[in-house]
Amino acid sequence: MSKTIITVVGKDKVGIIAKVCNFLADNQVNILDISQTIIDGYFNMMMLADSSKAEKEFSVLADEIAKVGEEIGVQIRMQKEEIFDCMHRI
Repeated sequence: MSKTIITVVGKDKVGIIAKVCNFLADNQVNILDISQTIIDGYFNMMMLADSSKAEKEFSVLADEIAKVGEEIGVQIRMQKEEIFDCMHRI
């Protein structure tokens, strides 16, 4: 399994989750866990996903999902779990 952390942040609007989930499904990335909240009009979502069955290289997926974010007006980051853990270690 190749675990991936996906974060989505921005102003709330209709369709954010749908766009992100459709992109992941189209690229054979399986969502393992998802948490989202809206605070004072700002959308925040974190996903744990398995990208081991994706046909595209990880860097390509990360760039493409970031572009999806730009199209819908939010920031989307896709990172390998190991890198995410290292960045957030206290």
